[in-house]
Amino acid sequence: MTLPGRRPGIPELLITPLGAAVEPYRFETCTGDQRGPAAESTRAGVADVRLEVFVGEQGVPLVLEIDARDDLATTVHVLARGADGAPLAAGRLLIDPAHPGLVHLGRLAVRRACRGTGLGVRVVAALEDAAWHRAAVDRDGTAAVVVVLAAQEQAMGFYARCGYAVLTGRSYLDAGIAHQDMARLVTR
Repeated sequence: MTLPGRRPGIPELLITPLGAAVEPYRFETCTGDQRGPAAESTRAGVADVRLEVFVGEQGVPLVLEIDARDDLATTVHVLARGADGAPLAAGRLLIDPAHPGLVHLGRLAVRRACRGTGLGVRVVAALEDAAWHRAAVDRDGTAAVVVVLAAQEQAMGFYARCGYAVLTGRSYLDAGIAHQDMARLVTR
């Protein structure tokens, strides 16, 4: 049965509404297979942010948003919380040991109340830092990692401001949303 105001087939999200973000922000990181109360709390906050933004706002089907890669030992989740503990923004890294020095940044989501505050840039920086620490390889005496991402076309300007460049310029649909691939070399 569909309740008034709900779309058929979309589960009701029980995420605490966010009126405003309370600074200072703190960042939490965990791997997909990490266990314990802290890791489970981080993953629950990540899920809240992603479900609100991608499923609730953008209409991405739930079955496409949460996938098996979320639980891998090689997946790194980053969550930004407000001083009050509210989950504010999230992202993940997919690291493939078969391709050292290359990671995929994805599922970057910032709750509506925090957009335009610079928090998204800070989450990208935290993801890049995690990528560098976990996947950097020596390139000509310089430790580096290539971070690639599938950017929603409406967010490409944001990623360009973060230093990402378009790879091929080819547009494709992912979950019914136009995307293009972008990348950036991260060094120290």
